[in-house]
Amino acid sequence: MLVQAGAAAAGYVAGLLPSAELVAKGLDPRRAGSGNPGAANIANLLGKKAGATVFGLDMGKALVAARVGAAVAGPAGANIAASAAVLGHCFPVTKGFRGGKGVAASFGQMLATFPAYLPVDIALGAVAATSDFWKQRPVATMGVTCALWTTLAAIWTRQGLPNLWAPSPSAAMPVAAAVSSAAIVYRFAVEAKRPPPAE
Repeated sequence: MLVQAGAAAAGYVAGLLPSAELVAKGLDPRRAGSGNPGAANIANLLGKKAGATVFGLDMGKALVAARVGAAVAGPAGANIAASAAVLGHCFPVTKGFRGGKGVAASFGQMLATFPAYLPVDIALGAVAATSDFWKQRPVATMGVTCALWTTLAAIWTRQGLPNLWAPSPSAAMPVAAAVSSAAIVYRFAVEAKRPPPAE
């Protein structure tokens, strides 16, 4: 339990890296554009290159966390730390627990712990981005994709299917997917209700 708690703590700290603010260089993304400190808002404010940089950094937080977690607590630690990085991104104690939506960080978690699902998630995201349903019901859309992530992780674990370069599937994989999914859906729900900041 202690080593798993250490993995969780390391992952959460990794998730605190303020990627959007580092790339924005003085511009507070919480007070501009959509008010969300994430890649999409930075892309709208500063261009696609800046947005892609933020996305890569946010993915990297979960990837690094998973590696540290694996070193500290084995395969379960990788899942715990990667999910904790998503939580750190979504609920940073350094920013009053108001963080980003966690999508990019969850991509890093998938790449590190469940790479077989990442192409599915990317495909679903591409379809959703071009649909009116996504624009009208972003929370519901994320709920569906996150539920699929968790369900497939559970099936992968139960069947003991190959996990490519990631740790062998264990109960930690669907649990970590469920925790991150809950955080992401919650953040989408909060942001959907929040009016954009005054320019």
